[in-house]
Amino acid sequence: MNPLAVFSSDQMRAAEAAAINGGLASAALMETAGKHVAEIAMRAWSKRPVAVICGPGANGGDGFVAARIIAEAGWPVKVLLAGDRDKLKGDAKMMAGLYEGDIAPFAPQLLNGAGLIIDALFGTGLSRAVEGNAKTAVDAVNAHPAPVLAVDIPSGVSADDGAVLGAAINAARTVAFHAKKPAHLLFPGRALCGALDVVDIGITEGDPANTFENHPAIWGGAFPRPSWRDHKYGRGHVMCLSGGALNTGAARLAAQGALRIGAGLVTMLSPGEAAPAHAAHLTAIMLREANTAVDIAAHLQASEKSRLIAVAGPAAGVGAETRDKTLTILKSGAGAVLDADALTSFADDTGALFSALRPDDVLTPHTGEFARLFAGVAQPDSGKLETARAASARAGCIIVLKGPDTVIAAPDGRAIINANAPPDLATAGAGDVLAGFIAGLKAQGMSGFDAAAAGVWFHGACGQTAGPGLTAEDLPKAVPPVLRQLLNPQPQNQPDSQPAGEGRRS
Repeated sequence: MNPLAVFSSDQMRAAEAAAINGGLASAALMETAGKHVAEIAMRAWSKRPVAVICGPGANGGDGFVAARIIAEAGWPVKVLLAGDRDKLKGDAKMMAGLYEGDIAPFAPQLLNGAGLIIDALFGTGLSRAVEGNAKTAVDAVNAHPAPVLAVDIPSGVSADDGAVLGAAINAARTVAFHAKKPAHLLFPGRALCGALDVVDIGITEGDPANTFENHPAIWGGAFPRPSWRDHKYGRGHVMCLSGGALNTGAARLAAQGALRIGAGLVTMLSPGEAAPAHAAHLTAIMLREANTAVDIAAHLQASEKSRLIAVAGPAAGVGAETRDKTLTILKSGAGAVLDADALTSFADDTGALFSALRPDDVLTPHTGEFARLFAGVAQPDSGKLETARAASARAGCIIVLKGPDTVIAAPDGRAIINANAPPDLATAGAGDVLAGFIAGLKAQGMSGFDAAAAGVWFHGACGQTAGPGLTAEDLPKAVPPVLRQLLNPQPQNQPDSQPAGEGRRS
């Protein structure tokens, strides 16, 4: 079991089928799943009356098992079935039969007196809106003051995209089986899961995951580490394209992010009218005048001593000039990280951009920029994960679809979901710093996919370090303590020894 793997509902069904075909009884899977639910319930809460709401399928079967084990431990248990007991089938029917207490048809008033509710109504297979008696049950649970422990996923949440299907239970804790599902990491589903436990139920078979939760364990082996052999030219060169005289701050934020994350050299390519504003602020970051696409090409061509990455878009201005400068970058030997106006400038001519992009280039749109650039690429109900995948395949490069649950997607279908970003990052300029982080890591030799994942994780970790009240300027300043934690974690036998980001997931 890979704790960072994220399985779709189809992948989970395939993994279960492979385990059963390999000789593991389906009833044994259900027994193990229900046992974990019971153990977590009794560990996380003190002894109290428990109401277990079971649906008619396998999720309900897990609930029957949990109810039996909790009752055997001496807790008061009430089992409520949302459906007709005569219609129970297979393992769920067997587990209902093994439960020795009463099983009552669900009614809202039967929740009275419960100190804990276990939600075993629907599992990951739900694909239609919750309505009728099921919605009555969901609404009644949400109106009740008792905390809720959800089995695999809060009922009413779509496992593959986190969407709420009509109505969904708001859980205090969720027990996920074998692997996280996209909804455990994507909003709004993530907000309804509460604390999350992923438990091993004995599945060892199935196709390898192609979606993961972002974590240094994924890209840490490729992360650049300082060495006595290093030279600034060996740590790469990032060039940031500036906007006009009144739009210089965004590019400076990107440049500062690139320098702090470890790029050996960072240069600001600025229109002449904006150069004085930059000169008043820049010290370690170099400043060069570049007014036209021809000037940009000359600077890119002149910088041949080190790996070169260009950042274009932050406050660059929307229009033909930015479009020409961006295409100039894409025709050069420099790698590219494109954001903001560099993307919107192609909204009416996306083909020109997509045909020029290289597989290792990185686009970092927020949802508005994404909608303008990729209108019609994915179905409206595909969800953020599959939408990002479709966009990456269409553009032929790495996509960073930003938000509180940023998704990083590659054209080959790999995807990473980020979960460490605090809400404090919703502030002007934060995305510009992110573009700089990614460019700085690419300049040091990371692939576009790894650099994007690492940059997004660092962005979240720096947001956590800077804390409430942060502004974008605080994020580059937070890089050193995050780097210290990542590169030199404290010994594991001492307190406060977790590497940055571990144990802090929402």
